[in-house]
Amino acid sequence: MIQLICKASQILVLIFMALYTLKCYTYFIAKNREKRESNLNKQIFYIFAIHFLCHVVLIINKPSVKVVLYYLVEVLIAILYILSFRLIYKNCSRLIINNVIFLMLIGYTVLLRLNINLLIRQFVLATIGLVISLFIPMVMSKLPSLKNWTVFYGIVGLILLSSVFIPGVGKVINGSRNWVSIGGFTFQPMEFVKIVFIFFVASSLVKVSTMKQLIMNAMIAAFYMLILVVEKDFGAVCLFYICYFMMVYLATSRPIFMISGIILAVLACMAGYALFKDNIFSHVIVRIHAWQDPFKYQQNEGYQVCESLFAIGTGGFLGTGLGNGMPYMIPVAESDFIFSAICEELGVIFGLSLILIYLSSFIAIQNIAMRCKSPFYKYVTFGIGISYIFQVMLNIGGATKFIPSTGVTLPLISYGLSSVFSTLFMFSVVQYTYILVSKEADRFEKEKARLSIPEARRPRNSSGPEAVSTR
Repeated sequence: MIQLICKASQILVLIFMALYTLKCYTYFIAKNREKRESNLNKQIFYIFAIHFLCHVVLIINKPSVKVVLYYLVEVLIAILYILSFRLIYKNCSRLIINNVIFLMLIGYTVLLRLNINLLIRQFVLATIGLVISLFIPMVMSKLPSLKNWTVFYGIVGLILLSSVFIPGVGKVINGSRNWVSIGGFTFQPMEFVKIVFIFFVASSLVKVSTMKQLIMNAMIAAFYMLILVVEKDFGAVCLFYICYFMMVYLATSRPIFMISGIILAVLACMAGYALFKDNIFSHVIVRIHAWQDPFKYQQNEGYQVCESLFAIGTGGFLGTGLGNGMPYMIPVAESDFIFSAICEELGVIFGLSLILIYLSSFIAIQNIAMRCKSPFYKYVTFGIGISYIFQVMLNIGGATKFIPSTGVTLPLISYGLSSVFSTLFMFSVVQYTYILVSKEADRFEKEKARLSIPEARRPRNSSGPEAVSTR
């Protein structure tokens, strides 16, 4: 009977996951508001149904009052967040809210399976992040001059990024000096600097009018990346680099900048490898060897990648079921390789759906950016979308041997307090842009309705502003 319940729950989770993913995309093609709202309401049902079924299996495999308690508290916080955001901001994006909560609940569930102590830490601090992120759109609405803070962004970003070199504060973990430890809390300044960096680039691009100004802007951005190279955080270097050149391309619409960016990236990699392969690039070379042929180095450099591939292959399309796999065999399964742990026990179908959910969030963010009339917030939202989806690609690409492992986390799912905080803050910034876009659309509709009412009564030869604007 217990096996039947576990198997039924496993199949239902996959069905609900597929339906949730489908609703992410039918939302974009819905013909009217009522249809979109219906899709979003069904998504909420699927979120809590999947979360419930996963915990049913966990409780069966590991009976514990704590598991029940964690489940109830997680559901309570999720409901409070959804209701609070919708009550405070009437015009917020419900699709983004749904995706944020869903991804966080998936992360909690997998961490509960892997390490209950990490779950508690992640849940407590992530809840604080949720509360703080609730007020970010409100604070931004009170600061209309954010686009003029270019110097502030530049200085603050460089100071935060350089904090890892302070003796007794900066820490080296997994070969990279990109951690700071203060009062028992360890975090990555880079996760917050990437938000400041996006704001810096956006505010700079709004003011750029000459090639000289653009070159100066590029030199400052390059200095950010140079610090990251010294820290040996090459995943972050890739993230910042791609984000910068994509934002420049959006602002200028000149393909030459994209081509130049690709050429510079290739030349920089070649020069860096030739000059620093024995010191700065040494641990990168190890990861490249592990990527090229992990089974050749299975006992050493390739161990992580091999175990990751074994886990994904073992799970197959349907997964072994929560509690029935061996995700603990994967080093850093709770962070860098959490996607492999998910695929092993929840199935490759679940993993593919997860990728599509991330992609739907990216599409939603870019839709918001393209509809925004403010150049500054257009660039900021666009940059956040690029940073977000590229981080997903780096994490999943490393776990599946598509690219060398870069050590970045899977947004909102992996254990990583800095990553969760920064991602929540970025989504709140996107929500503020969505609110701006909604207000612009409402004003347009009201103006359109106001101008169209007297049109039937207007003489045919009428001229003037209203006549021109309604043609």
